[in-house]
Amino acid sequence: MTTARQAGLVTCRTCARVWPMQTESCGRCGMPLTSREPMSLQRVWAWWLAGLVCYIPANLYPMLVTETLTSRSDDTIIGGAIEIARHGDLGIALIVLIASVFIPVIKFIAIGYLALSVRMRSQKTPVARMHLFEVIEFIGRWSMIDVFVVAILSALVQLSVVASIQPGPAALAFALSVIFTMFSAKSFDPRLIWDYLPSRAGQGAS
Repeated sequence: MTTARQAGLVTCRTCARVWPMQTESCGRCGMPLTSREPMSLQRVWAWWLAGLVCYIPANLYPMLVTETLTSRSDDTIIGGAIEIARHGDLGIALIVLIASVFIPVIKFIAIGYLALSVRMRSQKTPVARMHLFEVIEFIGRWSMIDVFVVAILSALVQLSVVASIQPGPAALAFALSVIFTMFSAKSFDPRLIWDYLPSRAGQGAS
């Protein structure tokens, strides 16, 4: 397999037009052309670590604070999902768990795997790794569903002295964690996946 870099070509990451390697800027959209994003992996790990640091308190502190005339409850993400399930809304509880626990954990594992595979110059399953990267970018936006639910409830359930719902300290930490992991995925240069694959010419010679 011969990559564009081995063929002396560079692709514009904005409009996908291919140019000779020496071209400094894209003639179609005007964006600067780089064969590889400098310091890509360092930025990936920096944002990844920041997201992980924020994700820990997001699961330990209350996401939702509910106050009524007679009681007050502080619910974490998992605790809130369990409470929803106890009231019979298993589907909603499952959605909350998938969007707020399952997807973020999978994203941390997947981004770490991609960065490590590039760092170790792996030549295995480049197509599968590209598909994994595309899936990470697609599902990233859905991780915010828990924050959206908290925002909607806080806006709707404000009945003065009768009841009040406020976002807990975990809401900000969770939102920051999602944003940082999205930056981490965005910082990853998928072209690095193909850098250490042997060319067809090299395979034929061997």
